[in-house]
Amino acid sequence: MNNATTPLSTHETIRPEEAAHFGALASEWWDPKGSSAMLHRLNPVRLAFIREAINTHFGKDATALKPLSGLRALDVGCGAGLLTEPLARLGAEVTGIDAAPENIAAASAHASAMGLSIDYRAGEIGQIAPTGFDLVCAMEVIEHVAHKGAFVSSLAAALAPGGMLVISTPNRTARSRLLLVEAAERLGHVPRGTHHWGDFVTPDELAELLAAAGLTMSAPRGISWSPLTGLHLAEDLALNYIATATATATSA
Repeated sequence: MNNATTPLSTHETIRPEEAAHFGALASEWWDPKGSSAMLHRLNPVRLAFIREAINTHFGKDATALKPLSGLRALDVGCGAGLLTEPLARLGAEVTGIDAAPENIAAASAHASAMGLSIDYRAGEIGQIAPTGFDLVCAMEVIEHVAHKGAFVSSLAAALAPGGMLVISTPNRTARSRLLLVEAAERLGHVPRGTHHWGDFVTPDELAELLAAAGLTMSAPRGISWSPLTGLHLAEDLALNYIATATATATSA
């Protein structure tokens, strides 16, 4: 894993082949039985975690229909908007960024059809350099970027004072290699070439990357799977995990 923290030029966090891979799937993002079926199943789990995290961090009413009202949210690597749209429905003023223009076109068209106002932008987060967001989400993205340190630094720079980052990624374990790469792709649960196991990031590595960017990571929660409950939040971090990060407190 390339975890150097010296920033490269802004365009270097994007791997063109990764953007092309996901851009080619743009027309299928919103098909719950298509190539993004796994993301459709994963989305409720991620949203449950985000909902709990924002209630705690921002002191929101757990029963509120729109707990993100008054907050600005950024979804990095938004694809066609599977997470971006729910964030908007939760009341946030939302911006979505993706490296593939095809995804942004699909996201914009779907949001318009749903009557949602979302600011979608195609390109590299470092080039676009968004700032002032209360909530920044980067779900299943860091394992696809070329320079993880520069990417995390850009995420940190996008946060407003007192803001919160939510990040999820597969863990680099023997079990994730077997189930998320070999089995999932061979069985057609995710498109071939989606995952490269050597680019997966362990929780300790992610904590180090975040610390180098001035952020402190919370204790991660696992995203696990069982035949009875499907995908769910768990203590087991072996397959996938999700965590929050906030600015590291400094002593006076």
